[in-house]
Amino acid sequence: MTETLRTGLVALFVTALVTAQLAAAKVLAVPLPADLPLVGATIFVPGGVLAYALTFFATDCYAEIYGRRKTQVLVNVGFAMNFVLLGLVYFALWMPIAPPGITGASQAEFGAVVESGTAIVAGSLLAYLVSQNWDVLAFHWIRDRTGRAHLWLRNIASTGTSQAIDTVIFVGVAFAVGPAILSGAALPPLEQLAALAVGQYLAKLLIAVLDTPFVYGVVSVVGSHDAGADATAW
Repeated sequence: MTETLRTGLVALFVTALVTAQLAAAKVLAVPLPADLPLVGATIFVPGGVLAYALTFFATDCYAEIYGRRKTQVLVNVGFAMNFVLLGLVYFALWMPIAPPGITGASQAEFGAVVESGTAIVAGSLLAYLVSQNWDVLAFHWIRDRTGRAHLWLRNIASTGTSQAIDTVIFVGVAFAVGPAILSGAALPPLEQLAALAVGQYLAKLLIAVLDTPFVYGVVSVVGSHDAGADATAW
């Protein structure tokens, strides 16, 4: 059972990570039921926000069950695999395209989709590398002080702080520094960047809170097969 669970967590992590990178170039406009200070009536989040949040869910479960070192290996191998993904995608872009009667998109259309998100992908990769490693460190820093109890605390605290780091880096690189370097675009107003960051962070924090019961569920599967474990202690 535990080996099946381990395989499932790795598969979820990889699938969510790839999906998040592929969907990152699309920015979603999510309407809110009421205006929020600074954010307004709409929050703007990358298309891969849900998939990316699932990577933190997977690593928190993995960290609780298999430990810090194995989780850091998973995170950093995942980072390296992002470049394999980019290499394969750009290889497809580089190769000649089939005639219009066979394919549904032209070379220019496919290239526009792939290349338009260069700054976003760069921001996403840097944010991933820093925030995921912080998530693992923060998770185990809290666990070293609480033991197996208070899983909810380390799940929310580690993900909440790491998502704050992730959001600041991602928004800064993807929407400010990246476009300025790549295309010479002027830096957007600080208020606009702040609204974008706050909206994204609120969405990510909400997902982190909502996934806590599911983290308990996954960890309890291992606990139920280990009489000496108290993995579900609050």
